Amino acid sequence: MSRIHPQNKAACLETICASNYQKLLSLIPNIRNLAQSAVGKASKKPDLQLEVLERSAHTLTVKLSHRFDQFPNDLWVPDVTVRVYLDAELVEVLRDHARSDVSRVYKDPGKTSEILNYKWQLNYFLLKWLDHCLSINYQFTDRKVTEVIA
Repeated sequence: MSRIHPQNKAACLETICASNYQKLLSLIPNIRNLAQSAVGKASKKPDLQLEVLERSAHTLTVKLSHRFDQFPNDLWVPDVTVRVYLDAELVEVLRDHARSDVSRVYKDPGKTSEILNYKWQLNYFLLKWLDHCLSINYQFTDRKVTEVIA
């Protein structure tokens, strides 16, 4: 993927986070009411796994991954942790499978330009991945655990 360098990354980042919220809601319309996990299915494509890591009145923290089970020990890539701001209607990537949380990478809050670049790259990646998942038409259902008593 070629590098894109917008003039005003702060404004673009907010736009991307708002767009990611709309895309995530299109992909998983019942995200507010999901159980702890859900699976997205698409014809002849790897499952898309969602796990709710944290839930509060106005936010959800979720992990979203593809599961390639044809590999030994399963392969979960990409693997992103995102915070969904339900009240502000924004989605922000906290980390992905290849990069640590921004707070662990940049301990110095004075490095605003580097922090902004880091966040922008993570969220731009999510934007493109969600576009891909929507184009494939993944369908999500809650993963319910039921026991059959014989």
